[in-house]
Amino acid sequence: MEVSQLIKTKVSLAPMAGITDYVLRSLVRKYSKDSLITTEMISSEALTQVKDTTITKRDNNHSPISYQLSGHKPEMIANCAKYLEQFADMIDINMGCPVGKVVRGNDGCALMRNHSLAYDIVKAVKERVSIPVSVKFRLGYTESEMNYVEFGEWMQEAGADFITIHGRTRNRMYSGSADWTKISELKKSVDIPVFANGDVTSIEAAEKCLEQSNADGIAIGRATIGDASLIYRIEHFLATGERLRVPELEEKIEDLKQHLNEEIALRGEKTGIKFVRKFYPFYINSVKNAAKYRSRLVTTEDYNEIMKILDCICAGE
Repeated sequence: MEVSQLIKTKVSLAPMAGITDYVLRSLVRKYSKDSLITTEMISSEALTQVKDTTITKRDNNHSPISYQLSGHKPEMIANCAKYLEQFADMIDINMGCPVGKVVRGNDGCALMRNHSLAYDIVKAVKERVSIPVSVKFRLGYTESEMNYVEFGEWMQEAGADFITIHGRTRNRMYSGSADWTKISELKKSVDIPVFANGDVTSIEAAEKCLEQSNADGIAIGRATIGDASLIYRIEHFLATGERLRVPELEEKIEDLKQHLNEEIALRGEKTGIKFVRKFYPFYINSVKNAAKYRSRLVTTEDYNEIMKILDCICAGE
């Protein structure tokens, strides 16, 4: 399938390590039927050793879906991509992760300092799979190394069909504001679709990002945590001009309950409850006395107690 057939809307779910798992992807898909969704980052080293079914798990309605791989060994990544092809509609290669332990292993954004290796990785994957291949990267490693235009050109030459670019350098991590205007320079230099990523948290931000970046679309990451309908609301606005309402608290709590229940079904009760703890602040951040509720939620392992707390939040108690 051509990449143009997979990119059905101007909004996609960006990959987030430990976040965009099967459950979160399913929640996004509950609202958005056509957006491209991406898995959490999958280490090629780890996948070579253990085939983790919680990572590869997907439903039929998850298409179009991209599976993201990290690593720095072309043959290994290509082999992993071939294995994942049975689940994926697209393979995405992570060249933008800024986390220290990732770049110290020469993965993620470290590849932006090694054009030839990055080129070899994309070329190797492209030669092994019959589905589109994309690359996600940043503006550069540091402010003095903003090589994103040249890097994007190299990725296209290596065979990449699609680019997602985060509007910060590696050393900025997630601080400050994403620079969407710079993305327009990359867009002018390549012929493949470019999606802009970073700081798109609302319909208004999406409009501004597309205007400043001239990108073909936007990839939304952190803003979907606790608001699984955001991608749908933005793509609906871009398609129709209609602004759908933001979910009420009761609706967000219902999504949270579904999130919890599905993580338990996926991982088991004890692990599932612990896994969801990092999501609570995003679901209840607008609630009065949110810190009090959050403290109670993250310190209990009792499922029934969690449900009682969530009901109390809805009731304003």
